[in-house]
Amino acid sequence: MTSPPSAVRHAEAAPALDLLTVPQVMARLQLGRSTVYDLIRTGQLASITLGRARRIPTHALTDFIRTRLEQDAA
Repeated sequence: MTSPPSAVRHAEAAPALDLLTVPQVMARLQLGRSTVYDLIRTGQLASITLGRARRIPTHALTDFIRTRLEQDAA
């Protein structure tokens, strides 16, 4: 019996990290482009840069929404 290649084992062990584009975040939050970039610039919404592309991890968007809900509830 052969074991799966190491890349397959690594992919199964690592949690899925979905990355969203700025337009996808705009659609999900129903906000404009400049507002999303302002959230990124001020550190309220975490993002990464891949080359010249800006990407927002889905967990960062979830964290942002959770934080805003907690702030509004307080």
